[in-house]
Amino acid sequence: MEVIVASDSDVMASRAADIVQAFLASTHSPVLGLATGASVQPLYRELVRRHREEVLSFAATRAFLLDEYVGLDPDHPQLYRNVVRTELTGRVDLRPARLFSPDVCSAELEEECARYDRMISRARIGLQILGIGRNGHIAFNEPDSTFDSRTRIVRLTATTRADNARFFDTLDEVPRRAVTQGLGTIMEAGHLMVMASGAAKAAPVLKALRGPVTESVPASILRTHPRVTLVLDSQAADAVVNCDGALMPSPTRQQP
Repeated sequence: MEVIVASDSDVMASRAADIVQAFLASTHSPVLGLATGASVQPLYRELVRRHREEVLSFAATRAFLLDEYVGLDPDHPQLYRNVVRTELTGRVDLRPARLFSPDVCSAELEEECARYDRMISRARIGLQILGIGRNGHIAFNEPDSTFDSRTRIVRLTATTRADNARFFDTLDEVPRRAVTQGLGTIMEAGHLMVMASGAAKAAPVLKALRGPVTESVPASILRTHPRVTLVLDSQAADAVVNCDGALMPSPTRQQP
């Protein structure tokens, strides 16, 4: 596991964008897993800038969403498919038909989850972008999700709904259910790049890196994957950097 600590969000976005750009250049048919949330927004802005100013191309890329809310109108701005289009895919040369997400309006939603899971497994995601929730969740795999879980419908915890309420007018508008890739599904990706920023992420990052590998901290499963890169700002990394012990999976590299 590689841990990169950046001095601020701009440096963090640049280091993460370097990883994405190297991956896109490494294969003729890149398959990219996309997340949403505050930690990845600076990355998407940097990728859009590189597309416009440095000719970074997504034309050959297929992209798969990590998760999606259930119960929002198809044109709701907080539907993750719409968020990703607004922040990234609609601003670069990735064709709309190459952005895949679960059909959360399906009348047979459990069957749709299974279909989407099979599609992801066949596609073989090369680089999956991830965040970490305040309670240690990855995607919408809340604490006590099984490590072998697959794409499914989940009920969101009060903590997750409260954290996401800032994107809505009121807490009541935040959906109570979502479709998420399972931990087992996510772990099939070739390379996991996890981004975390802000002091609120320091505790879950510390538990993920130094605590027991346990389903009560879903992010702890990262330590069992053969290729993981954590890109952290100094606040998110603070507890790990200042904690004594020998459980750090690899040396932290401080970026300028």
